[in-house]
Amino acid sequence: MHSYRTIEEIDDTVETLYEIQKSKFITHLRHVDNEEDAREFITAIKKRYFDARHNCSAYVLGEKADKQKSNDDGEPGGTAGNPILEAIKKNGLTNIVVVVTRYFGGIKLGAGGLIRAYSHAAALGIEAATTLEMTPFAQLDVAVSYEHLATIEHYLRQNEIRSLDADYAEGVTLHLLIPPAETEKISEDITNLTAGRAQIKNGDEQLIAIRI
Repeated sequence: MHSYRTIEEIDDTVETLYEIQKSKFITHLRHVDNEEDAREFITAIKKRYFDARHNCSAYVLGEKADKQKSNDDGEPGGTAGNPILEAIKKNGLTNIVVVVTRYFGGIKLGAGGLIRAYSHAAALGIEAATTLEMTPFAQLDVAVSYEHLATIEHYLRQNEIRSLDADYAEGVTLHLLIPPAETEKISEDITNLTAGRAQIKNGDEQLIAIRI
């Protein structure tokens, strides 16, 4: 399981506007998990801005960012889709699709100007989104008596250890989320704090979204 960066999944899309030489560059982006969702988003933006001259796009998918595609949508080759893709890669993001819509203002920007404009427009959109670090955590289920609960909760606060909702019955079962490399140390600490009375069970690893 690998850590990776993506953007927050929200109901609406992120939208930004950049103007240069009377041309308008409108950027939309969204979190997507597969190529079908990416293509559907691109199609939806094209339908929404059907009167625009260009709707250029790029997306990156997969935990290893190994699925990448860009489209110049009529702009000179390499001046639109690739700069958008490079903006995504520069920010180390995956599972994201970006579409930059251009309304031509009547003044030609030239190849270099187009590359800079699409790159900047994409960067503005990415900057406006909330970035998440998808980080592997191992779940540690810790069953303790109420006698030791305050001690363990104090230890968790001191060490900034994340946890899911606890189960309360005759005793308490805490569901801790631990960086995999730290599970052994934290298990030992909890064992020592409870004089060996805690029942500790290792759970599965999972990816947790952390805002950055």
